[in-house]
Amino acid sequence: MAEVSQPDSEQIEKKIEITRQRFREELFQDSPDKYDSRDVERLQRDDYLVEGYLTWRHFVVDDALKMIDESFQWRKELGVNDLTESSIPKWMFETGAVYLHGYDKEGSKLFWFKVKLHVKDTKTTVDKKKYVAFWLEHYAKKEPGMPLTVVFDMAESGLGNIDMDFVKYVIHCFKVYYPKFLSKMIIVDMPWIMNAAWKIVKTWLGPEAISKLKFASRTEVQTFIGPEYLPAHMGGTDTFKYSYPPLPDDDFLTPVLENGPIGSEDDAESKEGESEGKETLESSFNSEDSKKPKKVNFLEESLKGEDNDRGEAASRTRGVRKPLTTFKGSLLHVSPSEELSFSSKETERKCLIILSNVTKNQVAFKVRTTAPEKYRVKPSSSCCEPGASVDIVVSLHGGYAASLQDRFLVMAAEMDNNGSQDLAQFWKEVSKTKIVEHRLRCHVLENAKPTLSPPGESPVEPGTNGHQDINTTLMRVMAYNARLEQKLDACLWVQKVLIGLVLVLMALSLLCLYLLTQRSS
Repeated sequence: MAEVSQPDSEQIEKKIEITRQRFREELFQDSPDKYDSRDVERLQRDDYLVEGYLTWRHFVVDDALKMIDESFQWRKELGVNDLTESSIPKWMFETGAVYLHGYDKEGSKLFWFKVKLHVKDTKTTVDKKKYVAFWLEHYAKKEPGMPLTVVFDMAESGLGNIDMDFVKYVIHCFKVYYPKFLSKMIIVDMPWIMNAAWKIVKTWLGPEAISKLKFASRTEVQTFIGPEYLPAHMGGTDTFKYSYPPLPDDDFLTPVLENGPIGSEDDAESKEGESEGKETLESSFNSEDSKKPKKVNFLEESLKGEDNDRGEAASRTRGVRKPLTTFKGSLLHVSPSEELSFSSKETERKCLIILSNVTKNQVAFKVRTTAPEKYRVKPSSSCCEPGASVDIVVSLHGGYAASLQDRFLVMAAEMDNNGSQDLAQFWKEVSKTKIVEHRLRCHVLENAKPTLSPPGESPVEPGTNGHQDINTTLMRVMAYNARLEQKLDACLWVQKVLIGLVLVLMALSLLCLYLLTQRSS
């Protein structure tokens, strides 16, 4: 029976179950020690993992099983599940030859390889393989399902820096070990002397990934990556300098609150405490009724407080699009599950994040973002009662526009229920192992794309990142002009050939006419 090339969701589910069943019966049952039990367990519960292998192998179950077998054996042999920073020589991190930083124009994370810093050495081959696996596993856990764009920066490199076995290993990681992870592979500023070597690389990629290989000069690379994430030698404006420790990663910061920016969470807490204390003192000295005991109906006050909270939440979320998908975490269910959608329309500049507590204890949460100057979040830090839900409104501030590179991080940790824990103190003391994180990316709706302004109107609005938009537009225009020039050159070449043929025909005609006149005479 032929495999279905593009199955629907129901057929995909069936293929996932068939793959799992055949893995248990044909691969795992006879040789359970061949794999790491943690990988086997994940295969049984993670639909996305199985679907990744199936998609990469065009939903041919036999081929997907071969990939899973090879991938799982590699993971156990290299000890991928147990890789930590201490597993790898420190000098490898210090060189900065490999690291994650920035995003391309499609929102894919950039995985940088500084080729000039690589030296071929058979003694360090295993450590280098672990080094690459560490970064891939590190990213896979933080951004599950999110693709990577590999950038080979070949500036100032030579033949002595090219290790074809290492390059083949990197390609094999994306081809077999981490299916569906590769968005594209960009080779930047490649010396002409290495053309032959990279032709060999193309054969290693195979038909699934050959279209993902891009060769670009320093100027052409800006068609894939914006200048804000390119170093100066590629014509970019990124001032990032690799240093270790710590590991470079997304810089998630506390977002802006509705009442304006805050310096830090601790400052915010202390300011709130100071203002509350000041109000209490003022009321105790100035109020005429302060000396008289006041009768309070606590039930009535409690109900009023709840009604006020509900009213405030309802007004805050009015007109905000409700999320349709849900990520089911161990502490909180997060809706939406993967992305927040923004547009330039006034009604689509706000998004709602719904957190639902699925534990029997209070859960403290914090929301952070990679672009705190753009977004206002309320509340950005609080706690959620057992079985309750919290609505968090994320809105674009001023004239800012959402970007595919923007990310949000929801952090959660379980609290005890004695009600006496201070939130700021709790976050200082809680162990990192108890903090659960979930990441959300931004999705920019189609109508949010910028359009060309009529003559005489300024295309840049106050508060927007106009410089970046102009650079991007100029790069697209330059690329378009380059393509037009190529087509024009081709047309001119054809025209020259046609003129040449016409001249030859005219010459032949004149020759024939001359011969005929000679015969008649």
